[in-house]
Amino acid sequence: MIAVKFQNVSVKKYDKLVLSDINWEINSRENWAIVGPNGSGKTILLDALAGKWPIWKGHLHYGWDVPTREITELVSQDYSFNQIVKAGAEYYQQRFHAYEADRAPSVRAILTDQLKPVGTIDDNSVILAPSKVSEEDLQRISTLLSITHLLDHPFVTLSNGETRRMLLAKSLLTHPKILLLDNAFSGLDVHSRQVLRDALDSLVASGVHIVMATTAGEIPPCITHVLELDSGKIVRSAQIKDFRADIASSADAQRPAINLESFGKPVHTDYEIAIDLRHIRITYSGEQILKGVSWKVRKGEKWALSGANGSGKSTLLSVITADNPQRFANDYDLFDKKRGGVGASIWDIKQKIGHVSPELHLYFPRNTTVFKTIASGFFDATGVFFKKLTNDQVSRVHEVAALLHVHSLIETDFSQLSKGQQRLVLLARALVKNPPLLILDEPCQGLDEEAITYFKSVVDAICDTPERTLIYVSHYVNEIPSCVTHFFKLENGEVVE
Repeated sequence: MIAVKFQNVSVKKYDKLVLSDINWEINSRENWAIVGPNGSGKTILLDALAGKWPIWKGHLHYGWDVPTREITELVSQDYSFNQIVKAGAEYYQQRFHAYEADRAPSVRAILTDQLKPVGTIDDNSVILAPSKVSEEDLQRISTLLSITHLLDHPFVTLSNGETRRMLLAKSLLTHPKILLLDNAFSGLDVHSRQVLRDALDSLVASGVHIVMATTAGEIPPCITHVLELDSGKIVRSAQIKDFRADIASSADAQRPAINLESFGKPVHTDYEIAIDLRHIRITYSGEQILKGVSWKVRKGEKWALSGANGSGKSTLLSVITADNPQRFANDYDLFDKKRGGVGASIWDIKQKIGHVSPELHLYFPRNTTVFKTIASGFFDATGVFFKKLTNDQVSRVHEVAALLHVHSLIETDFSQLSKGQQRLVLLARALVKNPPLLILDEPCQGLDEEAITYFKSVVDAICDTPERTLIYVSHYVNEIPSCVTHFFKLENGEVVE
């Protein structure tokens, strides 16, 4: 039985042709991985399969005589597709505000569609229809994805990885025939990745078709076939055993090296201790997220920050980047300046930090050009700024765009880029002002393997100076640059010695 069939399908995104002449069949008991470089069309192919992006030419047939949306569920790489999360995420710093956590809906309310209208003051004034999700289903899916302990937590306090598992649970509660996953392993720690692999095995055994965009190194055991895209066209379709054999016999592609001498030494380096945190404590809704964390980072040190999903990494970084309002109740120095002292304003701090994170990617405005997105890094704005750029700043934007291989996209709208291309542009934004402290929080999410290898080489090169300090977060050991020499680990909000 043919579950899905593409016949000479072409797809345009706005006025750009992104998929052309796609001929592809998904048959009964087949589960597919879609691989390819950033910008190859993986996400758009999933969107087309889910009926969320129109077919420009050709035909798409399903083996079920029911509407597309009733048989498919798409779990996107970011959360912007999910109106619940999008409505709750009104601004980037929201998840760090205690009062926002108190009024945010719980994971249980989201999964069971028991949400009060935005702005509800008196809960008794709203009568909701009974949930269509049974308690049995809720417990089964929550157990499958190891989120039972999170059901009564406000969703805005979840980590990146926990939020991904929550949204996957919501999709599974619709009982889809075809589950579409866009880079589902991004942002998940080692344990969570195994949880997802086991969950996919269980779903396949129950008759669900899995189609996922992923990297060649993250194809789970349940996958039977691989579709490889490049520049919007199919370049290979193979059974998994044949694909793995080809990968094993081929050498990894390398992007050409680039001369980084002109990148220059970082500015604002008149300090000795970049970070000195003393017994940091952060609490949301009565739950202590950070439990007396102390950490000293000297100028020029390169650190890897690790810990499981929900261990407190993002909350700790929010104190350093001045995004957490509870920072005022804690004791710390940044760049030799006492919290709240002269030269320690939020803008003084941000001027010395280049920062990228999954949350920044989620909340970043889409309706601006790549040039303006990168240039906004000079002013710590989110894509919109009102100062005129100097000639040197204009040159630096072009230089950094070339460094990360996005210069050909310089006048393209951010919204028209693939997720991987967007991540590279935000990395360029973090580097553009040449800051003394780089905080790279899971910077390689959404990048293909070639881009990851190249990006690590860039980080090693620009950090090859005692004037640059680095904090690097990743759940993958192979993504950590070789310049990292210090390691700091959190577990349940505490430092692991």
